[in-house]
Amino acid sequence: MDATRLPPMNAMRVFEAVARHLSFTKAGDELAMTQAAVSYQIKVLEERVGYPLFTRHARRIALTPRGEKLAPMVQEAFELLRSAFEAVQEDTESVLSFSIVPTFAAHWLAANIGRFQLAHPNIAVRMDASVTMVDLFGGQHDLAIRAGARPDDERLIVETLLLADFSPMISPALLERSGPVETPADLLKMPLVDPDDPWWHAWFEAVCVPYRPTRQNKGSKLGGQTFEAAATLAGQGVGILTPIFFRQEISEGRLIQPFAQTATRGEGYWLVYPKARANSPKIRMFSRWLLRETEELRS
Repeated sequence: MDATRLPPMNAMRVFEAVARHLSFTKAGDELAMTQAAVSYQIKVLEERVGYPLFTRHARRIALTPRGEKLAPMVQEAFELLRSAFEAVQEDTESVLSFSIVPTFAAHWLAANIGRFQLAHPNIAVRMDASVTMVDLFGGQHDLAIRAGARPDDERLIVETLLLADFSPMISPALLERSGPVETPADLLKMPLVDPDDPWWHAWFEAVCVPYRPTRQNKGSKLGGQTFEAAATLAGQGVGILTPIFFRQEISEGRLIQPFAQTATRGEGYWLVYPKARANSPKIRMFSRWLLRETEELRS
């Protein structure tokens, strides 16, 4: 298809937003357009390509099979355009915006991000600590640091920051109240922080101890290592934590790791960003710095 036969750029931009939100209203809000104008641009595009891109229902829309095939390619094309303009931009007072899971933010990045800012004073860092999975193709965030299973999206570059392992930890105060811990089975006599956490099941399986959460603890959930660690430090129970994040607390004696045995479920922490933005100078600088600084976490 030559340039004269390409669909109108504005119609493609509207399609990209509607496909991402699956809503004419939300796309209109993002693009500062009325819903009628959004509908018109989609109609123009559908007439140009010769087939429907969305199916309309009473209160929702959905991509047609051809729309589903087209959407990621259009999204990538706009990311390439955005990255191209950013790469030639002379203004060095750029902003790096990224989403990050609270555990990695609190237990590693907060203590180390100053070194990046000293090395790159012309890049302003904007960090959004949240467990919410953000859309990296909407332009609001440049990259993300995610936790859990390795992201499986062929549009993304995924770099390993840390493969997470975990082990029980206990405060000296709780240990004094509950008595000595000599075998893994002794932990079952103590209150556990978030006993339904799959990490508990995996760890007890690794040490060959049958495990079933007690009725009195079953159901409590604090929603992340940062909060679980706070409860553990306060002596409220035994936490199941990633030791490398708590080296200082362990060295100072505020946390005790009673057993050297760790377990893993194949989860980790990952740096992710769109392939289409791989040539963005600020993303390149941050990713290189982050991978270099976290090398010890992977050794």
